[in-house]
Amino acid sequence: MGYDEIEIFKISNIFMKPILQIAAFVTIIIFVSVTLVSVHKVFRDQLILTPQIAKECLTNSSLPCDNSKSSINIPFIPDQKLDDQQRFLATIAKKIPTIPQDDTFEYTLLRSYGTVFINQEPGINLPQKVILDNESETKSFQKTMSIALVDGTQECYLQKTAAAALNKAKSLENIPLKSGYAGDCLRNFATNLRFWNKYANSETLARVKAGKETKILGLVAPPGTSQHLWGLAIDLQVSTLAQRQALNENGWFQTVVSDLPHWTYLSQSEDDLPKFGLQQKTIQGIKYWVTPI
Repeated sequence: MGYDEIEIFKISNIFMKPILQIAAFVTIIIFVSVTLVSVHKVFRDQLILTPQIAKECLTNSSLPCDNSKSSINIPFIPDQKLDDQQRFLATIAKKIPTIPQDDTFEYTLLRSYGTVFINQEPGINLPQKVILDNESETKSFQKTMSIALVDGTQECYLQKTAAAALNKAKSLENIPLKSGYAGDCLRNFATNLRFWNKYANSETLARVKAGKETKILGLVAPPGTSQHLWGLAIDLQVSTLAQRQALNENGWFQTVVSDLPHWTYLSQSEDDLPKFGLQQKTIQGIKYWVTPI
């Protein structure tokens, strides 16, 4: 190597050394960053997949929970050492901020129609109280729902997840609507009121509020209280065991005693319903799942 070549080599080293050092530093930074992201992801996923942490995520917003993933997919399971009523009330307390007192109209309605509040499936919206007071309040709540059409119908809508479950059941068995009209499905406040006025009146409502009449609740829901307002109930023509089994396997159950066409979307499997305090009641050969209050 000649003198000129040696000088060029020295000069190159002078410039290349800091460049190589910078490149090495950048490489280390990238490696550390990728490692930290990976570690965080593993920690986060492990955190979310821990049931106890997931439950705490539902009540403690300060925890680093990823609400778009598993934390919302793990349902609240009440302490199984509690009795049925305590398990039910503990479960619905996650949905209803203020549980009605046991001598009120609201409590009577919760007893008759409250099974739906155990529903914890992501995407399902529930009101935070058992009565929607008027048309305006009903419309405001229904705007928060994502709805979908029931297969084979032109105007029968339910909350999207409930419709998907019903459509799956219908793919297994032919399960027609009771009347074939939209009133079998999602209803507005005016329709709920119209059905009430068809079978009852203001005097009947006063008796229900006073706790003197409850049988009517198995025929028609008072204004603002129907599960149909929530897009989680449907009236069906069901006459075979195969139809019932298809519905039950997809989270649909009869929950209102004496209302034979009425089916409610609870989202849970039948084996899991007792975990939330629901009780099985068989009347004239029909199996209902009812509240324990």
